[in-house]
Amino acid sequence: MKVIDSHTGGEPTRVILEGGPDLGAGPLDERCALFARDFDHFRTMCVREPRCSDATVGALLCEPHDSTCSVGVIFFNTAGYLGMCGHGTIGLAATLAYLGRLEPGEHRFETPVGVVKVNLLNANEVRIENVESYRYRKSVSVDVPDIGPVVGDIAWGGNWFFLIDGAPAALTLDNVQELTYASTKIRRALNKAGVTGEGGVEIDHIEFFEEPASKGADSRNFVLCPGGAYDRSPCGTGTCAKLACLAADGKLLPGEDWIQESIVGSRFTGSYRYDEAGRIIPSITGSAYICGEAWLTFQEGDPFRLGIA
Repeated sequence: MKVIDSHTGGEPTRVILEGGPDLGAGPLDERCALFARDFDHFRTMCVREPRCSDATVGALLCEPHDSTCSVGVIFFNTAGYLGMCGHGTIGLAATLAYLGRLEPGEHRFETPVGVVKVNLLNANEVRIENVESYRYRKSVSVDVPDIGPVVGDIAWGGNWFFLIDGAPAALTLDNVQELTYASTKIRRALNKAGVTGEGGVEIDHIEFFEEPASKGADSRNFVLCPGGAYDRSPCGTGTCAKLACLAADGKLLPGEDWIQESIVGSRFTGSYRYDEAGRIIPSITGSAYICGEAWLTFQEGDPFRLGIA
């Protein structure tokens, strides 16, 4: 399997160029379901240990179903499949630029949850316009064992998030273990209480916010992703979910910038517009850098050939 690795604000993306599953043609959501049903071992071989970090998001290139799109992509991680991935889309654009397959300018990428507009500003800097984002429920309280009541908003930014102002510890790398523990407890409590996204979909991302650590940013965050790894970047879909909440509360006007800082200090610049139906269409700008090219080998007899479960 031939792959190229990049990182976006510190968060890794692994793009499969050759050796992935043949999913045929058709809508991306149907091909994603086929991937999960019949070819899930390709996911585990690509992004699970011993070949990869738990934080890595994989991206399988596909022929787009929508003829207006330059590429189709299915994102996945150690736990399963992602509807959209902001940092991964930025990483994919930078990877395609590195390969000479994407010129600066505007493009359209097809994902299982819709078309994302991509503006390649230069070899490393990318602006993406995401799918419609919105707040589903405001100020939802859940009782979390060992922590107590926690109040947050439920919002969609391409994935489902529970967004919490304030955190059980300062958002620094020294506190990652404590923040991960608290986030995991909150996610389990939401599941146990039956608190979900729209349509009963599991809320699989937990996001804490506090004041930024450096000048020029508006907020600092910590995001726990499915699989238990924290996001090193400010989280693309999480930033979009935050923009939807800010817009709903009247705290950010269309076209105004919101600078989101990650726990490692990297930044995304976010803003939004309203579409013709009055829905929030968020944009984020970030940078990605290529950090590796490799052929992954899967030897017969290797007890961890399919990855460590």
